Amino acid sequence: MTTDSLTAAGADNTAGAPDVARLLRPRSVAIVGASPTPGALGNSVMRNLDRLGFVGDLHLVNPRRSEIDGRPCVASIDDLPEGVDVAVLAIPGPAVLDSVRALARRGAGAAIIFSAGFAEGGDEGLAAQAEIGEIARRSGMVIEGPNCLGMANFLDRIPLTFVEIPPVPRRAGRNIALVSQSGAMAIVETTTLIAKGLGLSYFISTGNEAASGVEDYVEQMLDDADTQIIGMIVEQFRDPARFLSLARRAAEMGKPIVLLHPGKSAAARESAATHTGAMAGDYSVMRTKVRDAGVVLVDSLEELGDVLDLAARAPRPPVGAAAVLTESGAFKALTLDLCEQIGLDLPHPSDRASALLREGLPDFIPVSNPMDLTAQALVDPDLYRRTLQALLADPQYGSVVFAVIQTDAPTSDRKFPAVIAAMEELTPETPVIFAGMDDGAEVPAHYIERLRELGVSYFPSPDRAFRAIRRYGEAMERAAARSALEPVAIDLPLAGTIPEYRAKQLLAPVGIPFPPGGFARSADEAKAVAARVGYPVALKAQSARLSHKSDAGGVILNVADDVAMDQAWNRLHANVAAYDASLTLDGVLVEAMGKRGVEMIVGAKNDPDWGPVILVGFGGVQAELHQDVRVIVPDLSAKAIEAELLALKGAALLTGFRGSTRLDVAALAALVERLGAAVRGTPGIREIDLNPVVVLPEGEGCSALDALMQAG
Repeated sequence: MTTDSLTAAGADNTAGAPDVARLLRPRSVAIVGASPTPGALGNSVMRNLDRLGFVGDLHLVNPRRSEIDGRPCVASIDDLPEGVDVAVLAIPGPAVLDSVRALARRGAGAAIIFSAGFAEGGDEGLAAQAEIGEIARRSGMVIEGPNCLGMANFLDRIPLTFVEIPPVPRRAGRNIALVSQSGAMAIVETTTLIAKGLGLSYFISTGNEAASGVEDYVEQMLDDADTQIIGMIVEQFRDPARFLSLARRAAEMGKPIVLLHPGKSAAARESAATHTGAMAGDYSVMRTKVRDAGVVLVDSLEELGDVLDLAARAPRPPVGAAAVLTESGAFKALTLDLCEQIGLDLPHPSDRASALLREGLPDFIPVSNPMDLTAQALVDPDLYRRTLQALLADPQYGSVVFAVIQTDAPTSDRKFPAVIAAMEELTPETPVIFAGMDDGAEVPAHYIERLRELGVSYFPSPDRAFRAIRRYGEAMERAAARSALEPVAIDLPLAGTIPEYRAKQLLAPVGIPFPPGGFARSADEAKAVAARVGYPVALKAQSARLSHKSDAGGVILNVADDVAMDQAWNRLHANVAAYDASLTLDGVLVEAMGKRGVEMIVGAKNDPDWGPVILVGFGGVQAELHQDVRVIVPDLSAKAIEAELLALKGAALLTGFRGSTRLDVAALAALVERLGAAVRGTPGIREIDLNPVVVLPEGEGCSALDALMQAG
């Protein structure tokens, strides 16, 4: 299935979201294509239902059978009773469309379509999928798929899939629902979560999403009292605005959403004419928007399972700094390296915690974080409890990690009971995580099981634990402060490229600082502007067809006087004519030469799916070379924007690198905030590119030297 397939043939939610409750908790199920043959899809669904003890009504449809394994079988869908809750279509693709029509006539509540070859299979399949969606909308029937693996309701033991599903015990704790467009990945992740001993409520494979999509199932999970966490694998959201609304609601409810979204490295759209359009691509825009809505975004299936494990077991999110207890000095150094790289803070224990630790530690073990306990716990297993108790008393730590050498069963017998006893006695609210340092070591399974029962996530490596803590913790941190500026509407001209001089005329009233200057249609007008702003000046050719003026020789700098102006005027027009003889300039922008400073890029993009975002980073020629940029939402406060600027890799250049002058970061943040107000108030802005924005020493402000806008 391709993302284009989802866009072209996905359901239209403007007519109202489908009610998927009947699909997820059916009291009656029909298997169309039921079979006695082991391995056949219809047979596999039937075996799943039998194995998990489905207690509802089961109807079988097969035109060549009157019974299957002692169960009666009808010849066609028309022979089914009216109003069956869910029909599973375990039939070839060519028979699906007629079957969906027949199910609509019989008032079926939902259909699950396993067959592929629809939107992903060419024009004919695309048309068939579109018709399936239309039948669903007219009849009110929910369609899951096509090209899906079905679903499983673990709470009520209803597996409507052809993949063999084991029974999962109903748990009183935090249950996970898994919603995935990819059926294969849904099964893989479900297997992982079951192996971790986690509580599951549902897995749902949405496939091509002909008439129901991930947003519909997320909404249902938010209303489901037995689901506390939602894991997602999504290639493309059909309705991003709706998903963001649901994600914000989930955050307010305390139901974490953990999302794996492929596509980071692929260019999903042709790059736009501006740097902003090229660098604020689909994935970076999606990433910014979903994280701002409170979603935990992960990079791999492994990370998805790890974060879901933490979310399910931790009594509260591991927000902020971590404390690490280990048994190796070399590993201590490795931990410091990794945690600095991923942004997980490891501060030294507070004075009070240090005093408590000093009381409980042998003299030869210094107080630090990470703390190397050496092999002392082998002879003094209570050391784990004493150090843990001291660290739990330190409010700066949002989590404590045991990074322990396991080695073999006898070593585990010395260490695990002490850690387990410490957890049983201390019952901490702060998340405690266990990470074995030697993946593959022989560890009796009952120790891991008991730790998990006590709310301790067990990881086979510390690296995975640290990354999961950081991913989950940072997403659960307090939201950034919002701008107090009201949205500002700009009166845009017609759609298309807006040349620099017009862009500056539109943006200057919003509060975007530009060099003093003016627009000229003749050399004499240019001299008049220069007389007003003072020589030396820059000349810049102006035309909507000339997005990159320098390429055409359309920029001449340091014009010193009136004589030089005449020469520069003629040279500029000759350069442009040689570049493209058909191009007629609107005129020339004349601006005072400014002071030198650090060049930044500031841009705005109104993504057709996700809405407006702002891009900030180092500009000029570095914009394309290094792409040291941050993509942020457009309603952050100036202080929050400053924090984003200081998170750039080259931030030291702004704050006085090697004795250089500290730059006016506050002025740059104010510019970004004002641009955010403009893009929030003007939906017709497609893109804005301010590149470069020259940032001057602290107190002297900043100035956007170039401006390009796309409207439409």
